[in-house]
Amino acid sequence: MLPPKLRADPAAIGNVPLVSPSGLVVPLAALARIRERSGQSVILHRGAQRVQMVTANVTGSAGRFVALARHRLASVTLASGDYLRVGGTATASSQARLELLLDFGLALAAILALLFIALRDARTVGLLTANLPFALVGGIAAIWVARLPVSLGAAVGFVTVFGITLRNAIMLLSHYRTLVLEEGHPWNRQTAELGAMHRLAPILMTASVTALGLLPLAVRAHVAGQEIEGPMAIVILGGLFSSTALTLLVLPTLSLRFARFDTADIGEGA
Repeated sequence: MLPPKLRADPAAIGNVPLVSPSGLVVPLAALARIRERSGQSVILHRGAQRVQMVTANVTGSAGRFVALARHRLASVTLASGDYLRVGGTATASSQARLELLLDFGLALAAILALLFIALRDARTVGLLTANLPFALVGGIAAIWVARLPVSLGAAVGFVTVFGITLRNAIMLLSHYRTLVLEEGHPWNRQTAELGAMHRLAPILMTASVTALGLLPLAVRAHVAGQEIEGPMAIVILGGLFSSTALTLLVLPTLSLRFARFDTADIGEGA
């Protein structure tokens, strides 16, 4: 590296000697035109390679912008040794969504395994699993109506509403067991309707309290700074609406068809 007093003088830089493989010594000015002009003040390096960063502030969906940028950049011809890499918020969010999906899958498998160990009834565990898509319907519909992308916040919302839906389903099936095994009701349509009516108030109260707490976040979902909380709140609100309605309407019908509460063993703590 040249001394500071020589770096600002193009003539001095031109006098820097270079030695060829054959031993010939030539000044740098003989091989390059050296002039002073406006340009980059800093040349970044990463892994001994030069890096040129191009940044952009995106309005709207960063994921769509990245997809469009990748499509446009695919037709760009680069010099040998040069390559393009897209990073930033969209890439980090995509990686986080993948990790969250993997963690959710592992957690769901562990939960279902624990439920099977506790209940020892494959039919009941199957009913609980079939109840989970009820939340998915409302969450997807809410995102579509709000015209929001499936972001990391939305993924967290789906995980949250799945937990609430599973809790409500366990609470309803547990009450069916109580009615049949402890109170002596026959397992028929009247008992299914009675159990749903008994659990109507607790399930609605859980959904209402959660919805009222998240409503301010959902209303301000498009405000800057709400990129995580806004979509999460909208997904939870939509999932609560569909899961609450379908848990009270569809799950009793499925239970009447597939459940066998004379052999079920749903824990009282549910």
